[in-house]
Amino acid sequence: MPEDPIAHSELAALTRRFEEVAEKHDREFGIIKSDLTAVRLQIGNLDQKVEALDKKIDRNQAQIIELLTQLVAQRPDAG
Repeated sequence: MPEDPIAHSELAALTRRFEEVAEKHDREFGIIKSDLTAVRLQIGNLDQKVEALDKKIDRNQAQIIELLTQLVAQRPDAG
């Protein structure tokens, strides 16, 4: 039974379209993966900044408590 040239042509066209879509999806996946990597790095940087801020707040609170304690100790009517 001879091959149908129309069917063969349609099959080739479908294969070509499938491969083009697959390549497009691969490119888009690569872009998304790259974007996610960038977001992860930014989140890591934000985490470091938040940790640094927490430490600074803790130091400031400790200084405030120390200063308030000194002020209370200096009051003649304290105690």
